[in-house]
Amino acid sequence: MATTEFGHTVRRWRDRVSPEAAGLPGGGHRRAAGLRREELALLAGISVDYVTRLEQGRASNPSEQVVEALGRALRVSGAEREHLFHVAGLVPPGRGTVPAYITPSIQRMLDRLIGTPVAVSDAAWTLLLANPLYTALTGEYHGDERNAVWRNFLGSGSRFRHTPQARHALEVAQVSQLRATAGRYPADRRLRRLIAELRANSERFAELWDSGAVGGPEASRKTIDHPQVGAVTLDCDVLSVAGSDLRIMVYTAEPGSEDAQRLALLAVLGTQTLAE
Repeated sequence: MATTEFGHTVRRWRDRVSPEAAGLPGGGHRRAAGLRREELALLAGISVDYVTRLEQGRASNPSEQVVEALGRALRVSGAEREHLFHVAGLVPPGRGTVPAYITPSIQRMLDRLIGTPVAVSDAAWTLLLANPLYTALTGEYHGDERNAVWRNFLGSGSRFRHTPQARHALEVAQVSQLRATAGRYPADRRLRRLIAELRANSERFAELWDSGAVGGPEASRKTIDHPQVGAVTLDCDVLSVAGSDLRIMVYTAEPGSEDAQRLALLAVLGTQTLAE
């Protein structure tokens, strides 16, 4: 049965990934050198119970998103990613769909940027991976909120501060970029569903989409209102990965500035809440 083989595959591959290789702290007493279920669940953004049920063959039909997330967490190669989709009973995403595969070399690079907030999104601005400092800075995103366009047009808000002019520029840029992405990946059903939902539920998005609005990249300096360390203004650089259409967002502060001090404090605090 495919789903049983999927569970066995996830279990075997979990054993071969050390916490250090996945960017997690090692040490302590461990029965095996590989990842614990709790650690795999954390890295993939799914529940421990679901990982357990998948491995034991008690959960069937994992979604493409779940398989993709588990593959990233397990640091699989391109061929292994295809195998993981096949044993899940799914067809690996092919040409015409938005790429979501993060190579092990990119993963290793991100692991080394411990003191820098870094995240990776696909061409539709869906968050694929974020390091702990990025999550501590911006907060955790779940479900639809992981897509920045959905979050800005239909979500409940974020920690990012925008002036009316900056908000307008951001909206125009996101609609323009999403239209360009849809043109490059016409066979991506998930992308089509996202655009349809945005047009149906956001008058502002529909207006910009129908008007053919075109805008360049959003401003590179961003202010984040953090609930513990206060306002932090950082430079945001968006890097592209050749041949993958991924976007790596890197946030940095001017050395010696108050913002650098607040970012350093946040790196120490992590996602903890300051004691009152």
